[in-house]
Amino acid sequence: MANIRELKKDINYVLGDIIEAVYIIEASLNKQGSKEGTAIIDDAISTFDDLISKVNDKKVEDKKTQMKGVKNELEEKARGLVDRLNALA
Repeated sequence: MANIRELKKDINYVLGDIIEAVYIIEASLNKQGSKEGTAIIDDAISTFDDLISKVNDKKVEDKKTQMKGVKNELEEKARGLVDRLNALA
């Protein structure tokens, strides 16, 4: 199923880019390891774990609807993390 593979890649890339952006912003502001940045990274990691577990859930009856929901949840949570990231800068 190529769609599931692509969704997993999207989850990985989006959340990985957010984590990388935290490090870049913290380095540019000389605030490595700030509480706010650490919280964003922790939330990105927990979001990753949550979404991947939903993608890998085999007990779902309607897989297509489940994947669409995961995609929407990724967009929503990533948008929230980016808003927090922008406030960090």
